[in-house]
Amino acid sequence: MNKNLVAVAAIIVFLAFFIPLASSSPDGLERVVETFEVTKQTPLWNGMMSDYTIAVLGDSYVSTLLAGVVGTFIVLMAGTLLGRALSPKKTKIIN
Repeated sequence: MNKNLVAVAAIIVFLAFFIPLASSSPDGLERVVETFEVTKQTPLWNGMMSDYTIAVLGDSYVSTLLAGVVGTFIVLMAGTLLGRALSPKKTKIIN
């Protein structure tokens, strides 16, 4: 379990340093929309962390950092739970 905590801490430290350096260039779908000049429509739902920020926070650095940490934690927990659900159960063999 300690190895897992060290890994999570290392990921959070990595995010703290490198998230602010993320490219401001548009990603895949946004680039296609710009290239073909498709009109943007109002989304039905903006999501929990749209544009990789937490809207409640005013500071863009802290907002982006927390969005990265929360998103990474969610993905790690989902992967862990999925792995546990899909892994074969250990059975005791009684002789």
